Amino acid sequence: MIYLDHAATTPVLPAALEAAWPYLTGEFGNASSTHELGARASTALEDARARVAAFIGARPTEVTFTSGGTEGDNLGVIGLALANPRGKHIVSAKTEHEAVIESIAFLERVHGFEVTWVPVARDGSIDPSAVATALRHDTALVTLMLANNEIGTIHPVAHFAELAHGVGALFHTDAVQAIGWMPVNVGDLGVDALSFSGHKMGAPKGVGAYYLRSGVAVEPLLHGGGQEFDVRSGTENVAWAVALATAAGALEPQVEPESTRALRDAFITKVLATVPRAALTGPTGDMRSPAIASFVFAGISGEAVLLQLEEHGVVVSSGSACAAGRDDPSHVLLACGYAPELAQTSVRFSLSHHTTAEELERATEALRASVEAVSSLGR
Repeated sequence: MIYLDHAATTPVLPAALEAAWPYLTGEFGNASSTHELGARASTALEDARARVAAFIGARPTEVTFTSGGTEGDNLGVIGLALANPRGKHIVSAKTEHEAVIESIAFLERVHGFEVTWVPVARDGSIDPSAVATALRHDTALVTLMLANNEIGTIHPVAHFAELAHGVGALFHTDAVQAIGWMPVNVGDLGVDALSFSGHKMGAPKGVGAYYLRSGVAVEPLLHGGGQEFDVRSGTENVAWAVALATAAGALEPQVEPESTRALRDAFITKVLATVPRAALTGPTGDMRSPAIASFVFAGISGEAVLLQLEEHGVVVSSGSACAAGRDDPSHVLLACGYAPELAQTSVRFSLSHHTTAEELERATEALRASVEAVSSLGR
């Protein structure tokens, strides 16, 4: 099997599992307990927090462990908007992950917020001037992702955050697809909140981290015993926090993945030259995540191509794994101006740091054969 769906999830690193194992077995204490077993768990938790904080350039007290990217995005949107009542206006884009879009919809429906959706170019990019134009005196929050999960567009988040702060608004970014592929330093980005997920970077599913700048208030989504600095109540998942910190440590040398970018570019060039109907989505060059190459195929079924690829031993996806099982066109491509019938044909290849040129060569041949097979069915 050639696995090229790392944007959906990654295999767990053996080192992360090994580091977590003691806290699933003998060191099973509750980190909030006062006895020795609990104290050892608490020490492990705080060590993990310090390592994750260092990974993103934050203070340990600014890092909350969560269940993953969705919870982090909900905290970053709902939690910030409700706790900082400057106004009831939000600025975002319809290329955001569903976790952000649905959080905004909740605030509109239940709390009477208004939202301005900034326009998006064909390649998924957003003009900073459009963000500046969307800002109002009552804008409470701007939320725009660092790297798009479907087409890989990288946004100038530091500039966006500066614009938001210029009118007194807060800024949150979803960094789920950026972690491990580019340097992510909260100080350099200038954001007030940032969320990311463990299972996109070699940690198990069910853990993530949420950065909240010191001094910024957040309304908790979970209420209870006040764990995690009163940001997220609930018994701490020590084992998975340790696994996340270990995975982050393994990624640190890989934040300049030039070799993966070169492989991706060669793969894109070969696909466009040899695969019928293939058209690239998203930007080219440095404004695209090194890990993502996505295509549309006019006039044929993207889902049928996926099934054919799997028959050839190549595993990919049609876009966000969170939308899998639905026959709707990609909401990201619709926001970029693609017609629904073309947006429905999208196929996303997402690489890892260990993807090889041979694998991509075989994937190209499998894609060519798959597209030809699906095309012949419609003749």
